[in-house]
Amino acid sequence: MNFVFPGFLWALPVLAIPIIVHLFNFRKTTKIFFSNTRLLRQVKEETTQKRKLKQYLVLAARLLFLFFLVMAFAQPFLPAREERPAGRNITIYLDNSFSLSAPAGENLRGLDEAIAKVREIIQVFPLETRYCLITNDFAPFSNSFKTRAELDDLLSQMRLSPLSRGQAEILQRVPAESRDVFWVSDFQKSTLAPAPPDSTLFIQLVPVALQRVGNVLVDTVYLENPLVVSGERNRIHVRFRNDGDKAIDALVAKLTLNEVQAATATLAIPAKGTAETEFDIASELPQRNTARISFNDFAVPFDNEFYFTLNFSERIRVSEISTTEAPTAIEKVYGNRDLFRVRSFQTGNVDYSWVSQSDWVVLNGVDKPDAALVAALTAYVANNGSLLLIPGTSPDIPTYQQLLSLPALKKVEGAAAAELQTPDYKNPMFQNVFEERVTNLKMPMAKKLLDWGNDRSALLAWRDGSPFLSSVGRRYVMASPLTAGFSDFSAHALFVPVMYRLAAWGKRQEQQPYYAMGDHTITITADSLEGEEPVRLSGALEMIPPQRRSAGRVVLEIPKFSMGTGYYYVLYQRDTLDQLAFNLLPQESRLATYTAAEVKEQMGGGKNIAPFDALTAEAFADDLKSKYQGRPLWKYMIIAALLFLLAEVALLRMLK
Repeated sequence: MNFVFPGFLWALPVLAIPIIVHLFNFRKTTKIFFSNTRLLRQVKEETTQKRKLKQYLVLAARLLFLFFLVMAFAQPFLPAREERPAGRNITIYLDNSFSLSAPAGENLRGLDEAIAKVREIIQVFPLETRYCLITNDFAPFSNSFKTRAELDDLLSQMRLSPLSRGQAEILQRVPAESRDVFWVSDFQKSTLAPAPPDSTLFIQLVPVALQRVGNVLVDTVYLENPLVVSGERNRIHVRFRNDGDKAIDALVAKLTLNEVQAATATLAIPAKGTAETEFDIASELPQRNTARISFNDFAVPFDNEFYFTLNFSERIRVSEISTTEAPTAIEKVYGNRDLFRVRSFQTGNVDYSWVSQSDWVVLNGVDKPDAALVAALTAYVANNGSLLLIPGTSPDIPTYQQLLSLPALKKVEGAAAAELQTPDYKNPMFQNVFEERVTNLKMPMAKKLLDWGNDRSALLAWRDGSPFLSSVGRRYVMASPLTAGFSDFSAHALFVPVMYRLAAWGKRQEQQPYYAMGDHTITITADSLEGEEPVRLSGALEMIPPQRRSAGRVVLEIPKFSMGTGYYYVLYQRDTLDQLAFNLLPQESRLATYTAAEVKEQMGGGKNIAPFDALTAEAFADDLKSKYQGRPLWKYMIIAALLFLLAEVALLRMLK
């Protein structure tokens, strides 16, 4: 124990005063004479013992009162466990992600608790200490050190951020001039990913304890058909996740299309489980549509809305490569100009730039593609393109094997025409194609020219089970030519929906229904941009993101620091190129957390990592002060002095 003002200890000789008073009673005594002293002598013997006990107790109370009073003026304290980094810079990471909007107490958010703890930190250190404040936004103010007053002003403006950061990202932002780091966070399991840090950093883990509440979130939203064609019905599938320990019996979910409520659904979700619901949508929607799933989850409301877009009417680019100038069945089936942009090329006159930007390429009836065409188509498929190979009447098998990456491919001689079997209605290829599931449907006839072995996942097959139409990754192969002598498939009613569905699957979905705030880039199809004017994003704010143009596309870097959740339009001059929807990362809604001790263990448990156990701001303040300032004891000394003063008064008044 040390003293702030040890000079006051010279006042301890004042303790001799009560002793002197006790030893030399300065009160004058008065003699009283009685006629009979026998009884008086007996009373005197009894009261003298009681008087001595009372005097000793009063003496002890006075001595202790004076002792603790002197000690209070000397201000004793227990020494600090750590040396304060006087004159050094300190880095503070404040987690302001949306998970900190969860309650940390009655009418108290986790972010408010975190800010209170940061304020306690800056009050402990000397006034000349400078601080670097890092938040999830990686805002410009984190690039310089601030005074206590400047940092306090920044804390008063602190807001929740839609961004989540991992440990590696945060530690990379720590300035080289600062080796002391206070990490104030809820230590969310889904986003933290602890790992051993730089051993030169001294990291102090400050936990923000959130109340254990369940949370419901939208896990996935997807369309049953990625593209609406030919007036088909469609359906939105929504998967909800319950992150709590209690089951949800009746969650009401609403679908809003273009700011008009379109449907509702009620579902039950087991604890720590998922549940899925569906919403039917009409096919007569306009070109671009905003959609939103909303529900009520009162404990954690920040993720109660999920945004996405439904953009259906972009035409599919189709390239056909054949050996004839006459219109083919492929060119005719994709003749709907509202849905397709189709171009047919002969093998000697192929526009490879158009082919490379196509969504769907059909190599139709070419017996032996030349090396340049094979190389171009191989590069196209490698770039996420989709290719259908319809064989010619005299196919070159080695070339086909190379193009399809199908070594088992072989030619079949003299096969007779046979009927295809009824399609599997459970196959996604045929969902929503037939109004009724007919078992005796008249199927097309075809002669097998190519064979590649058994394929239980074939899209179409003969009745003996051998495949007629199969997929090999993003490559599709047909076993027979479409010429009249080999197959009547192109004249059958099944031909149109099959070819439409294949083209829809081949559509390059560069624009997704929704994006997360953690995504880095977005690719927009824009083949008619002229000049140097940049593409803009317009939503709650209008901004010009970093961008680059390449082969009819614009790659936009997502300006995470300026954006929030919701809808944004991609604008070029006066034209709207696309519409985007942004949501929080789903990991942000998973509220399970580590304790500070668990984080230290996962960081390697080194001596440079120190966890705080205090959860509330008040307990943390006491722990922090005892660590860096020591524990002052003068308050306890004053309390003890007052207690002994009261004891003296009580002894004098109450003890007879």
